[in-house]
Amino acid sequence: MKLRSTDLVKGFRQSAPYLNAHNGKTIVIMLGGEAIADSNFPRIVNDIALLTSLGLRIVLVYGARPQINQLLEAHNVSSPYHKRIRVTDKRTLELAKQAAGQLQLDITARFSMGLNNTPMAGSQIHIVSGNFIIAQPLGVDDGTDYHNSGRIRRIDCQAINRQLEQGAVVLLGPIASSVTGECFNLTSEEVATQLAIRLKADKLIGFCSEQGVLNDDGSVASEMLPHEAEQALQKLIENDADDCGTGRFLRGAITACLAGVPRSHLISYKEDGALIQELFSIDGIGTQIVMASAEKTRQAGIDDIGGILALIRPLEQDGILVRRSREQLEQEIGQFTIIERDGLIIGCAALYPFEDEEMAEMACVAIHPDYRDGDRGVILLNKLRQQAKSIGLKQLFVLTTRSLHWFLEQGFYESSVEQLPMAKKALYNFQRRSKILILEL
Repeated sequence: MKLRSTDLVKGFRQSAPYLNAHNGKTIVIMLGGEAIADSNFPRIVNDIALLTSLGLRIVLVYGARPQINQLLEAHNVSSPYHKRIRVTDKRTLELAKQAAGQLQLDITARFSMGLNNTPMAGSQIHIVSGNFIIAQPLGVDDGTDYHNSGRIRRIDCQAINRQLEQGAVVLLGPIASSVTGECFNLTSEEVATQLAIRLKADKLIGFCSEQGVLNDDGSVASEMLPHEAEQALQKLIENDADDCGTGRFLRGAITACLAGVPRSHLISYKEDGALIQELFSIDGIGTQIVMASAEKTRQAGIDDIGGILALIRPLEQDGILVRRSREQLEQEIGQFTIIERDGLIIGCAALYPFEDEEMAEMACVAIHPDYRDGDRGVILLNKLRQQAKSIGLKQLFVLTTRSLHWFLEQGFYESSVEQLPMAKKALYNFQRRSKILILEL
């Protein structure tokens, strides 16, 4: 089906704030061997190339577990695990090096195709691999000798950053050498996690066969704090299902978040365009693990009235917002959602449902002047969207005199007074001549 121009414009407007926000940011992508073996892998490569063209600094870490297993089986070699880590003897190491080396060549070749018939046709994507990681042996644990299974000893972050600054994609695999010249087999999740931490990356991204972390009812958990991710991981452990893409990602994401990586995303390697949808759309498509923040988004209470008034009074005086009395605010405080930072209310918005028409009004949107450079307006919008959808509403509308373009960028479209709910239509101020915008939920 041909994409309508209005759909294209709407999607582009929605993605505009995210395009700007991601420019120059460092992202570590963890791509397991299962994802590389999937038929959607060429499209994932195309999307990574697109991210590079948009100014994102990409470090791509690939795993080779299924490919190593396939070679081990073909050569009738047994390779046991101890505490979820492969015991890598000499023969296993040789086959692991063979599998990892083949994948490195295949991935590099895929990026070198010129990406014909893609949005990146004609572009040159530079892939750089090297001895950026120095490994050391795991040694012996509970009587089990890991042989050539290792862990990270050192990462040359300065050298990696030099390559990223030149626009290259840094490609790293699960095999790394030591200061003595030996090779060691590492887990791709440890490599990706430690790179994200030590490079002070803005995001860690992983892939799994599902859309993300699934709730008990099968729906995707769109956002989790580290302790919630711990609970999800514990459920996988209890069901003996933690040695999957989701389990391995959760371990890395929890570690990364607690070490200061702001966001970690888990998406499906089977879903075409999942990487783009997750990073450049309002709702995303997968699960993100976010670190605890000094900022909290919550429902307002009676004790917040003073802070809300202090926030909205200057906007009311400038005619941007309709004036609300303290008494009115007290009566409607349950409709408000606020963003609080260290006890200061820096953002607010109210939701007024009109259930008969399956609509809701987003009103009294205000952000403190010192905090308008971030995405807090989007945070409030997403919160109110969720609230409206949870009670079965289908449309969100706003009346604005000054913020028309911002709402258009978020996916709203201009409408008329006739499209307002009956009760709101009767109260419309024709002298104020507010623009009416609607968002489909």
